[in-house]
This record gives sequence, structure tokens and C-alpha cells, in this order.
Amino acid sequence: MKELFALELPLGNGQMTTVRLATGGVAASFGLGLDDSEDLKLCVTESLLLLLHAGSGRARVEFSEDGAQLFVAVLGAGETTFGGGMPEDDISEALLSALAEDALVERKDAGIVRVSFRFSK
Repeated sequence: MKELFALELPLGNGQMTTVRLATGGVAASFGLGLDDSEDLKLCVTESLLLLLHAGSGRARVEFSEDGAQLFVAVLGAGETTFGGGMPEDDISEALLSALAEDALVERKDAGIVRVSFRFSK
């Protein structure tokens, strides 16, 4: 598996635009079409929101490829306060399951620590 791109950032609304732009660049370089690119950006954003609602102060987003598969991992980083989540988190998880392949939300103690999924060309 070949790593394409990774970034670590503080979680907050101001960084979401930056992550969406970077995700769009990864999608284009991987060769995803417009619809899949938009789905990928939405999945990454929803993953970050899940971590934010769970109390993560920072996140790491990793993109890697293996042939025709694009793998994405969004991990909580730094101090975690394990917030209680939000009611709309169920919607975020449903979107991930509907739009991406093999969506997995990993929990530890009372919070979400990792979200992973993949897209195919």
C-alpha cells in the first residue's frame, strides 16, 4: 500500500474548508470522478465532525492507495476529552455507510478514535 498524502490539524470549523480542498486534490490525483470526489469530501468532513463531537482536539487524515482502491483513515490525535457526541452523529455514520465502502467507526471508552473507509476507481 502506497501513502498518498497525510495531514494533521486542530479540529475546528475553520479547518474543514482546508481539509475539503486537500481531499479534492487527492481525489483528482487518484482519478475519482466528480460525484465520487464530492462523496469522498463529505465522508472526510463527517469523519472529522464525529471526532470533534467525541472530544478530540486534533485529527490526522491519511490517504493511501493500493491499485484501484483509495483508503482513508481519520484518527483522533492529541488530547481527547471524550465528549458525549451529538444526536446528528447517527446521520454522519449512516452517510459514511451509504457513500463509502467498508466504513468503520472505531470506539474506545466513551468516544470515537478512528474512522476508516475506502473508495474504488
